[in-house]
Amino acid sequence: MRIELNGQHKELDGPATVAQLLLTLGLERAPCAVEVNAQLVRKALHHTHALAEGDRVEVVTLVGGG
Repeated sequence: MRIELNGQHKELDGPATVAQLLLTLGLERAPCAVEVNAQLVRKALHHTHALAEGDRVEVVTLVGGG
């Protein structure tokens, strides 16, 4: 399955959820915000929100600083 991730094309092996994508990216424990097709996906829904062919996904990691 092909999606657009942060403006770049990415191939995924078969069906995936937001949580599986974050695991693939090594971000499963990182504080981050995820948008799919311009809609924010709440963290509580990451395990159930299925991605579809052609979805546009934006992942923004949050970092602290001062």
